[in-house]
Amino acid sequence: MTSKTKRGMFVALSAGAVLAVSACSGAATPAPGGSTAGGGTGGGATDCAAYESYGDLSGKTISVYTSIASDAEAQPHVDSFKPFEECTGATVDYEGSREFENQLPVRVAAGNAPDLAYIPQPGLLQTLVTENADKVVPVGEAAEANVDQYYKEFWKEIGSVDGKYYGIPIGANAKSFVWYSPTMFSENGYEIPATWADLMTLTETIANDHSDGAARPWCAGIESGGATGWPATDWVEDMMLRTGTPEQYDQWVNHEIPFNDPVVVEAVDKAGTILKDEKYVNGGLGGVTTIATTPFTDAGFPILDGQCFMHRQASFYQANWQAADPDVTVAEDGDVWAFPLPGEGATPPMLVGGEFALAFRDAPEVAALQAYLTSPEWSNAKADATPNGGWLSANSELDANKLVQPIDKLSYELITAEDAVVRFDGSDLMPSAVGAGSFWKEMTDWVALGKSTQDAMSAIETSWPK
Repeated sequence: MTSKTKRGMFVALSAGAVLAVSACSGAATPAPGGSTAGGGTGGGATDCAAYESYGDLSGKTISVYTSIASDAEAQPHVDSFKPFEECTGATVDYEGSREFENQLPVRVAAGNAPDLAYIPQPGLLQTLVTENADKVVPVGEAAEANVDQYYKEFWKEIGSVDGKYYGIPIGANAKSFVWYSPTMFSENGYEIPATWADLMTLTETIANDHSDGAARPWCAGIESGGATGWPATDWVEDMMLRTGTPEQYDQWVNHEIPFNDPVVVEAVDKAGTILKDEKYVNGGLGGVTTIATTPFTDAGFPILDGQCFMHRQASFYQANWQAADPDVTVAEDGDVWAFPLPGEGATPPMLVGGEFALAFRDAPEVAALQAYLTSPEWSNAKADATPNGGWLSANSELDANKLVQPIDKLSYELITAEDAVVRFDGSDLMPSAVGAGSFWKEMTDWVALGKSTQDAMSAIETSWPK
């Protein structure tokens, strides 16, 4: 393989990545208009038996508003509505906007809300529901029944506010991965670590084997424009799931445990055993402080140059590998692959991200579309409509064989496994002043300025809305 590390380039993310990290979306073009496949029930090649419960919706239009604005990313969503349109006669009017997060609250306040909106962060969903109690609509019975049947319970909990269910899950991504080069591991005799202790032993071995500094065990980058710092918060969230219990993670996210609590400090320090050790980072990029200035899009690329062995980043990072070098093969026997970030036990916990759909109009056709979006039919139609991969849902009846990318198949297996310990991205669940504010900033200072863990966590705690 010819390695082509492209420093400073912007890599367009897959739709899942853009939704998970909306602040990182790039330039976008206007989205295609709504599909016009609807032409009466029962027509075309689609088996409409599964759609009969939605009724005849001929002449009805449902508007869908999202942050997915580029043609390439929006078209799979538009195409995924076609079976619903064909079988019900309804028309789905899709609109994507780069200004989604700014414009949606304005439109809601002005009485011009869409019928459904795809919300990229649960914290935003909570805010919209809390501030617009008379303008949001709880999830319909059919959609709620689907979520109860096809999704792990915590997906419903995340979409609920004050005991009422509002946000249905749409897409998902798995975040607790370590990317590596199978070839480099094989050539050096390194094995995939099964536990955290194994991971740290491997880290120290790599550092000793390459003490000349030509390569380091880890590479990392948290620069992301106005969202700089978010990859560091993912590190902390992963550590919280490995130093404490899932229940403690939930308490922390809900501010039942303060940010400067010893269990949180321990988790940050655990991340620091890697991120703050000059022997371990930042392969091909510099020292510890370069983590703060290295674009997260580029941070894994030194693996392609043999300068770095491991990079912790989400499943959606697959798009970045192929943008760095079109010849890169992302597969277990390919140029780059990923293993789950180990924990203390045999089955490591998995941090996930995703987006949710919130309704603003109480109408049968809107409830029907909600039900469709929570059904196996939609998840499979969306997979079929995404020929390049980079998307998955957490619906237990999604046919994994329809997922194009091997990393998507692995992610799906891990987040839907019966014994999986899965938790949602904590910063996305927290109030925006913290999750997308002080948490990002203080973790950046923790890396760039050497700010102590205790001081950084205390500053975040002080910022929590009273």
